[in-house]
Amino acid sequence: MIEKIRSITTGEHIDNFKKLSELLMCFAQHPAKCDSPEYLLLNAALDESVKNNGFFTPGSVLHSLMSVASMIGENKLDRWTGAYPWLTQQRKTPQKVAVVMAGNIPLVGFHDFLCVLISGNVFMGKLSQNDRFLLPAIARILVHIDARYRDLIVFAEDKLQDFDAVIATGSNNTSRYFEYYFEKYPHIIRGHRNSLAVLSGGETPEQLQLLGDDIFTYFGLGCRNVSGLLVPPKYDFTQFVSVMQSFCEINDHNKYRNNYDYYKTIFLMNNQPFIDGGFFILNEDLSINSPISVINFQQYNSLSEARSFIDKNKNNIQCVVGGIFEGIPTINFGKAQRPELWDYADNVDTMEFLNNI
Repeated sequence: MIEKIRSITTGEHIDNFKKLSELLMCFAQHPAKCDSPEYLLLNAALDESVKNNGFFTPGSVLHSLMSVASMIGENKLDRWTGAYPWLTQQRKTPQKVAVVMAGNIPLVGFHDFLCVLISGNVFMGKLSQNDRFLLPAIARILVHIDARYRDLIVFAEDKLQDFDAVIATGSNNTSRYFEYYFEKYPHIIRGHRNSLAVLSGGETPEQLQLLGDDIFTYFGLGCRNVSGLLVPPKYDFTQFVSVMQSFCEINDHNKYRNNYDYYKTIFLMNNQPFIDGGFFILNEDLSINSPISVINFQQYNSLSEARSFIDKNKNNIQCVVGGIFEGIPTINFGKAQRPELWDYADNVDTMEFLNNI
């Protein structure tokens, strides 16, 4: 088994994942194009995912497939791996890396899957019951592309065992359990985070439209989804609410609408002031952790105050969306749920961790 693992070079991994990118992109854009074995696998995984998880829609699954395809497409894999010279050096014995995956959005664990494989290790996945069809389908496609992946990818049905290192993602409660349970292994443990947008008041309708993608993609369930806003004093939400109406179809989804109706009722019963967007609620609150359909916001009086808030909450923030603000590292509007290979969760370099186990 070890010899087979060593026989896959970094260059071969890159070529294989580029082929995967092309296939996923084609499927995401034309899901009914043909009946090839790969398309049949993806169609079946898409159908099962939608049946299994009420928050997984065909559109959200296709969005995730397109996001993955874009992430590993063009020359991005070459650029990414080029930052790690050790990938081209004599490799040490492959390690078995247990990856405990979240299931809040489709394929949320793909990046860890890729990192483990391309670093020359063995992937041992424990899937969330909420997202248990898509990644195995992608794994089977990789085996079609290169049969050697059969020895590199294992999905655990029951308890994980016989592993050398751990990457585990879950809620804040489960992360505390993971810290205790996996303490004797080299590990990356991730809890829940939220993302934030900093607004100046001068955003164009086009920028706000892109911000809507950051907020409403996957119904706002991802750690990279914007759930909180920092706004200048006396910010006028009129244009914001108007632009967001282009996302109103989200309210046709029963589970999302139930959340909106529920929280609107709670706000009304408690006589708590809020801005009603018709399918979302704007709530003035210091917390960036908000429930589905609720967007928290707070005012900042100066950029130093905004920077201070972000620094104070950095362990709870996944990414910050916005324009150019001095001293505030932001990503562009519309990019929150379209991460690049080098956008590591919690700003922890997974590849360096894997190199050092």
